[in-house]
This record gives sequence, C-alpha cells and structure tokens, in this order.
Amino acid sequence: MLEQLVEAEDGATDLIALRKGELAGWLDGQPEGVRRWVDQSGFKAESGAVCLLPGENGVLAAVLAGLPDEDDPWAFAHFPAKLPARAYRLSRPLSAADSGRAALAWALSAYSFDRYKARKGPKQGGLPRLVWPEGADRARVARDVEAFALVRDLINTPASDMGPAELAAAADALAARFGAKCRVIVGDGLLAENYPAIHAVGRGAAQNRRPRLIDLRWGDELAPKVTLVGKGVCFDTGGLDLKPSSNMKLMKKDMGGAAHVLGLAAMIMAAGLKLRLRVLIPAVENSVSGESMRPLDVLSTRKGLTVEVGNTDAEGRLILADALAEAAAEKPALLIDIATLTGAARSALGTDLPALFSNNDLLASDLLRNGEAEGEPLWRLPLHKPYRRMIESKVADLCNATDSPHAGAITAALFLQEFVEPDIIWAHLDIMAWNGAPRPGRPEGGEALALRALFATIAQRVSG
Repeated sequence: MLEQLVEAEDGATDLIALRKGELAGWLDGQPEGVRRWVDQSGFKAESGAVCLLPGENGVLAAVLAGLPDEDDPWAFAHFPAKLPARAYRLSRPLSAADSGRAALAWALSAYSFDRYKARKGPKQGGLPRLVWPEGADRARVARDVEAFALVRDLINTPASDMGPAELAAAADALAARFGAKCRVIVGDGLLAENYPAIHAVGRGAAQNRRPRLIDLRWGDELAPKVTLVGKGVCFDTGGLDLKPSSNMKLMKKDMGGAAHVLGLAAMIMAAGLKLRLRVLIPAVENSVSGESMRPLDVLSTRKGLTVEVGNTDAEGRLILADALAEAAAEKPALLIDIATLTGAARSALGTDLPALFSNNDLLASDLLRNGEAEGEPLWRLPLHKPYRRMIESKVADLCNATDSPHAGAITAALFLQEFVEPDIIWAHLDIMAWNGAPRPGRPEGGEALALRALFATIAQRVSG
C-alpha cells in the first residue's frame, strides 16, 4: 500500500481538491472552456466526486476532487477508485495533519485481502499513485499504514489458519522485527504457571490448537511501563452454550483485540517511544468437546478469585481476567485492554464506535480528545458500581455472566475491573473490529479502530 505514495514524478497530474463553497471562486479564475466543461460534467464538488479536465491534444490536464464540508480523515480514500492509473499531486498545500491524513487514506484505499484468491495479473497500468503531500509526516504515515494492514490481515485470516499457534507466531515475528522478546506458555504449562482460567476456556480445543499466553516485552526496563492486553479468542463456538450459526459466522474476528494490541505495539516500537512495553495475549479457541468447561462450573483465576460460569459464551472476560491479573502485578504506569467483548456494546453504539471504560477520568479524557483529533471517536460508558451486584454468585466470588438482558457491556467491564488493582490507571475498549459493508479505504472485513487515538495518548503520556 505504501507503494501508492511516491516521490515527485514528471508528468504527475494536478489534483485540485475543493469543497462546495470553494468551487465558484476557483471557476472564476478559469477560462470559459473550463467553466463550461465543469458545468456540462455536472460537477458540484460533492464529497468524493471527481471531474477530469481535458487539456490540449486530448491529454488529461488536471482533476477536480470534491471534499466534504466537515473534516473527514477518509476523504481522499474516495478518489483512487475513480481515477486513471497514473501519478497525481495535490495542487494546493494542506496542513501537516491533513497532508498525513490524505496520504494515509490514499494508501489504505489500496488494501485488499487476497491471500486465498487465484493469482491474477496486475491491474492494467497499476493503481493511481499520489505524490507525497508536502508536510506529511512520512514515518508516521508508514507506521499507520503498516499497523492497519497488520490488524486487518490478522482478523481477516480464517480460523483454520489463525489459531492460537499462528497468533503466537505472528507475535513472535513482530518481536523479531523490533528486537523484542516473546515468550509463550502453552497447554498444561498454563496450569503450572497459574493461569487456570485461560486453560479452562481453551482446553476443549484440539491438541494442535492448545491455549497459550503470549508475552511480548520491549524497551528500556527502567522506562515507564505500558502494558497492553488483547483478547485472543481465535474462534468462538460459544462452547457448550453453543452460538446459533448466524452469531458464529464472524467469530474468526474474536481475536480482534489481540490483533489491535499487536498493531499498536508495532506503532510504538517503530516510533521508538521511550517506554517499557509489555503485550499480553491469552490465545484460545472456545470449542466443544468432552474437555469443554460447563455451565455452572466454578473456575479458579490467577488472582485467586473464583468464578462461576454463568454462560460458556462469556469466555473472553475469563481469559482476560488471568492476563489482567498478571499485568496488574507489575504495577504498570498505564494498562489498556482491547477486546471484541460484548454484543451489548454494539447494540448501544453500533459497529464503528468503540465503547470506552476507564477508572481514570484524565485517561478517558485524553483518549476521547485524541479520538476526535484523529477522526477515531470513542464513547465512554460508566463503570456503574451498583451494577456490580449483577455479577455476584451464590457459590463463587463472581459470575462471568448475568441472567439480566440489560447493561451487558457495563457488567463485562465491571468483571474485568475486579482483576485490576484500583491504583492502576486502566482503560478497557470494547470494539467490533469489523466492517460490515465496504466504504472507501475501509473494505468489508477486519478493521482497526482507535489505533491512532491510542498511540497519540500513549505518546503524549510518555513525553509528558
């Protein structure tokens, strides 16, 4: 995708990006023939619209491109699919931030997941290229493009080829690239090292898909500790509380939290942020077998709390419980977990808006502010303490699922909070990690959400 961003090329065509209110002023300075051509073409500078302007001898002289009136980080993703395959350069300077957004959107418009498609020849003439916009932070754009591609590729890969072992291999490859260390605890080793909940969720899977805990570490050991925890359920049948087929179909994406923390880790390491990074991914497959956990089983956890299994399909919070307990034991300066955790969050906020929970108002404020600045909005939901009663059990310390149809995202977050010490600054993101329909720059399939907002927040905290 980065190959769609090029150095200045002789003969690159001017791309004149205009909002509706700017079109008339631009036309006033043009020859009568150009004004007539634009009028006859019906171009009104609508968002995403283009108008090819002919020059002498039938050559393409320039392109008019419509921008939305409001800020939209994906605005430039509309254009490549509508333009001939050649190089284009922005005719008018943008701010540094907008230049970077334009470059990122253009590059991501070229993303496709074609691992399983029959090999075909390259598109005639290739894809439209954009000359690097002046002022764009090229290193940042490159980090973002590569992180988006990593997250999308991991989520899009079917569970047959992205089980716990393959997810661990992806983390190990990332560690090798940046000189990090990656340790993986597998199968019964989880019991030996006291990760009983991760083991219980994943023990029903086949031998070649045994559960594991992935533990990546990078950076100066004396620097501030930032720990990322990602839910890595590589496929979720629901367990003995089996999902209906309609709900099971997309469950290859249930490791979306793990994909996100790996993408975010790649951004952090590529930027060389001055911190001590730790990434913990409990990787399992929630399968059905004679070894599967059962409803009303009582499980042990790393923290020592016992959990009654109210529903085997509420498995993500169980594996996160062990990982969060381990993360909290190191007293990091910042702890963030990301998970495709609840349908309740999607019912409340839809697929594009991650639900944010935090025990720290300043951290929540930073994430919300950076989300708006990066065009990646989040929405904060409360850790409403009175709902804590809904995850109480008569026979154990906690229950992993409530019988109530209400407040499912909140009760899940309250469950996770039980495994994070109160003095640790913590945020939990409940995300969809999937585009249900294609949009420019965002094809149907796995999607990275809030990555830039998270990176900006972490970078600001480290630098501050």
